[in-house]
Amino acid sequence: MEWRKDDYLITDDRSKVQLDVVHRLLAATYWGGRRPKEIVDRMVSGSICFSLYHGSTQIGFGRAVTDSATFTWVADIVVEPEFRGSGLGKWIMECLLVHPAIKGTQMVLQTRDAQGLYEQFGFSGNSALMSTKVTDL
Repeated sequence: MEWRKDDYLITDDRSKVQLDVVHRLLAATYWGGRRPKEIVDRMVSGSICFSLYHGSTQIGFGRAVTDSATFTWVADIVVEPEFRGSGLGKWIMECLLVHPAIKGTQMVLQTRDAQGLYEQFGFSGNSALMSTKVTDL
C-alpha cells in the first residue's frame, strides 16, 4: 500500500526499504543502537514495514510484527531529526493503524519517552506486560 501527503510518501513495500538508512536511523536511538545491520535486515524481512520518503530519500521508518488476526507489536518508529516536529511520526502511526493486515488487532509497544504520542492513538500503560532481555545480537 502507499499513502501520499504533499511531497511525502509512505509505502509498505519491503523491497523499497533503504537498509543503510534504516540502520543509521536506528543506530541513533536508545533502543536500536546495538543492532548490527544483519539484524536490521532480518527484522525488516519479518515485519510489515512503513518506509517514509521525501522525494526519493528515505527519511523515516516504522514496522509492525503481527499475526494479522489478534496481535501486533509496533516498533521502531523513527524520523530523521531535521524532519521531526512536523507530524510525520504521527502519520506513520496513522498509516500503520489502518493497514488491513493490522487493523482490528490488539497493538502493543514499548517506549521510554513517547507515551504522549502513542496515547493519542489509544495506547495506555499496562503493568501486566512482561518481556525478556536481549542477551545476544
